[in-house]
Amino acid sequence: MLSVTNLKVKYGNIEALHGVSFTVNKGEIVTLIGANGAGKTTTLLSIARLGPPEGPKVIQGDIAFDGASLLNMPAHLVVANLHMVLVPEGRHIFGNLSVMDNLTLATYARKDKENLPRDLDFVFELFPRLGERRKQRAESLSGGEQQMLAVSRALMSGAEFILLDEPSMGLAPLLMYDMFRSLKRLNQQGMTILLVEQNARLALDFAHRGYVLDTGRIVAEGPCDELRDNPEVKKAYLGG
Repeated sequence: MLSVTNLKVKYGNIEALHGVSFTVNKGEIVTLIGANGAGKTTTLLSIARLGPPEGPKVIQGDIAFDGASLLNMPAHLVVANLHMVLVPEGRHIFGNLSVMDNLTLATYARKDKENLPRDLDFVFELFPRLGERRKQRAESLSGGEQQMLAVSRALMSGAEFILLDEPSMGLAPLLMYDMFRSLKRLNQQGMTILLVEQNARLALDFAHRGYVLDTGRIVAEGPCDELRDNPEVKKAYLGG
């Protein structure tokens, strides 16, 4: 489904990725783990085609979706045509708008408007708190509720493939596990997920396969149970 091949990316004169390659198959959960500054967010921004001046610039390699290169595709068509959506680090919801307004804005590019009521019902069933707060300004929500809104916004855009950047950031443990249970349910219903997550133990428990990024390079990969047992991964990311 998604194939990243020998990807080299720069911010200005700084090379952030040094030939990264990995794949994500339809229906999988794949995680990228690594320390801060390893290149995880840069990878997601490159896939989502959020380029200069806001983001990174690909200088070599390719990003392909179902065999077709994305390098010349603008970000809005990645969402509208490929149904691949980034849930960014920090959520970036519209705080001065209501929950409903945030969800409605996400549907701008959808052609199947007849399915919007069904999808909205599903979002509120998946995250009942949002249904209770649908008229509230998004900035008044808790951190966990704002993360629910960020994921729901992706769903309302018609996403079939979600790029998740640090969904557990700032969440209390109970809300964090609730969020990942909801994401697991989405995957069981067919959603493909590429996850960037600082909590390596949580990510490896959640995903099917993983890749370890270290200063812009893939240094380990494999099924998550194998990565959990890898002595170097355990020492560097799992506390022993």
